[in-house]
Amino acid sequence: MNNSLIGEKYLNDYLNELSGVKRASANTLASYKRDLSNFLLYLQEKGLPLEKSSEKVIKNYIFNLAGSGIDKKSIARKLSSLRGFFRYLHRQEIISSNPLKNIRNPKQEKKLPETISLASFEKIFNLLDESDDKYTAQLHKLIFDLLYGCALRVSELCSLEITNFDLQRKLLKVKGKGSKTRYIPIGEKTLATFNEYLAVMSSNSKQFLCNKNGTKIYPRYVQRVVKTLLKNSSEIKSQYPHTLRHSAATHMLDNGADLLAVKEILGHEDLSTTEIYTHVSIERLKKTYKSSHPKS
Repeated sequence: MNNSLIGEKYLNDYLNELSGVKRASANTLASYKRDLSNFLLYLQEKGLPLEKSSEKVIKNYIFNLAGSGIDKKSIARKLSSLRGFFRYLHRQEIISSNPLKNIRNPKQEKKLPETISLASFEKIFNLLDESDDKYTAQLHKLIFDLLYGCALRVSELCSLEITNFDLQRKLLKVKGKGSKTRYIPIGEKTLATFNEYLAVMSSNSKQFLCNKNGTKIYPRYVQRVVKTLLKNSSEIKSQYPHTLRHSAATHMLDNGADLLAVKEILGHEDLSTTEIYTHVSIERLKKTYKSSHPKS
């Protein structure tokens, strides 16, 4: 068996472990496969077997990535994928030592996530109200309301079924990262949007969130919808579905929500991940003070 096939075998074995034992999501598996396949291709081009990957080889690969214009954040993610893979190889005694043991991520400037204002959110709904295509307008309203109102990830949104909604208790059952289930409160406004969508939804539809042709929504579709509407309603540069999740978390903290409660709603594993939004709230507070206080 040649080197590339051996590398592919180890990669597939590792992905099977992530899927079966660690219950990684489909998106996580796709990301790991993409990152690690790129590394195996690099080794193949250099004529190096996977087992001969040294610290120097990894550093040269990083240098190669940086030289091709890959940003530091993407390089850090690729290194994270490689660390997991090489820990697995070391655990399986395929390699004698982990070449990434002493390699650190490139230093990144911490950027606070951008958020949309409530005025922009209302503008989006007004734009949709002007549409002649009532079904698509209601679908897009519900997409925005669930991404913002329930602070969902785009993958969580796309996997929703009507059975996830507990209307009596006003709760939404969501399967998040690592197939972990959490329950999110549904607000009155989101419930109203949900009912308006059901009113225009075809009784013959086999999918819950789908376009007029009955095709279920998917991440790229949601990204296009969000980008178009944010572009037409606000000046923020971050025109992605995750911006609505960022906005939801920031607005909750702005209005006095408990950090632990926000952590549970977002489905974060670690509180430190949620804490980034406290920095956003503080920065917004500083800007308000500076622009409005006579002594600032």
